[in-house]
Amino acid sequence: MQETIQKIGKAFRLPGEMSAYTTITNGNINTTYRVTYRNEDGSEKSYIFQRINTVVFHNPIQIMQNIDLVTTHIRSKCPNERTLHFHHTSEGKNYLFTDDDAFWRVMNWVDSITFDTCTDLAVIEATGAAFGKFQNQLSDFDGSKLFETIPDFHNTKKRLDTLFAHVAEDPCQRVADVKAEIDYLASVRELAGSLSVRYAEGAFPVRVTHNDTKSNNVLFDKETKMPIVVIDLDTVMPGMAMYDFGDAVRFIANTAAEDEADLSLVSFDTEKFAAFCKGFLGEVGRSLTQAEIDSLVLASFSITIELASRFLDDYITGDKYFKVLYPEHNLVRTRCQLTLAKDIAAKQAQLEEIVKQTTK
Repeated sequence: MQETIQKIGKAFRLPGEMSAYTTITNGNINTTYRVTYRNEDGSEKSYIFQRINTVVFHNPIQIMQNIDLVTTHIRSKCPNERTLHFHHTSEGKNYLFTDDDAFWRVMNWVDSITFDTCTDLAVIEATGAAFGKFQNQLSDFDGSKLFETIPDFHNTKKRLDTLFAHVAEDPCQRVADVKAEIDYLASVRELAGSLSVRYAEGAFPVRVTHNDTKSNNVLFDKETKMPIVVIDLDTVMPGMAMYDFGDAVRFIANTAAEDEADLSLVSFDTEKFAAFCKGFLGEVGRSLTQAEIDSLVLASFSITIELASRFLDDYITGDKYFKVLYPEHNLVRTRCQLTLAKDIAAKQAQLEEIVKQTTK
């Protein structure tokens, strides 16, 4: 491995000599190393070397082209802001195919901390600000220039259409066991898919969206606990700004784990929602249209329904997509998300008032 890493470093024209490398174990998809180089003056600098899993990411070149466009735009617009820096080969590419046809990229290491879950409202507000700032930095970028690397990734209507097609087929004879879940999804099918329909009709701008706005995709300063930069841009695509907001609060404001079996523990925390909303809209509010702002709560509901439908679809079709730890894992995930969606719907008026007060 050391020889391969040295060849990659040379291809990306990194200065100095490699002095150490370690495997980074968090993350289940790509293979990641922290590689340190020592310069002639004795100083050291670390980089992230990452081998992309091309089984999961079928279009890695398109992903890296999207990342190049987005990070270049942010640097040119905000030269004094910290951005992710991906290195380029002598051919001007921010990726490399090695002799064994592996796909690699190299970026600067950022000394930082992340939060997988968080109850600190100040950190949640800062997380919202980080994702809002990311959106704002790209508010004048034409999102249609980006590749849609995962077609219909957040097309809720299409996700639900796929689910109900599989319900009709019932390939694993599991539909009879989930009638209550199917009935509820049928009752909200049109509402949950309405934003996707309106987006396709041009009611909302085509934005640059992150599409994985979990709190652990923001790097924080170890001392100040302030955000440094948004990471994991592999799913950056054209999309709806509201869905980045909705996916974030779906994750952050859930009072339980995504696969909590005890549904009495699952609810939507309005204080966490308000904190994230304050941070997010404080950074990007003026860049959004009123139609986008008015749809933030519905987007939070819709994307929660979307994820529930994906879990249920996987359960019905034999657990082929999401990794499961036991036979009913996807069903447990489904019920957790549906409980969360129902609580969002029950608190709709309260949540919309929070958005209204935040934008005053």
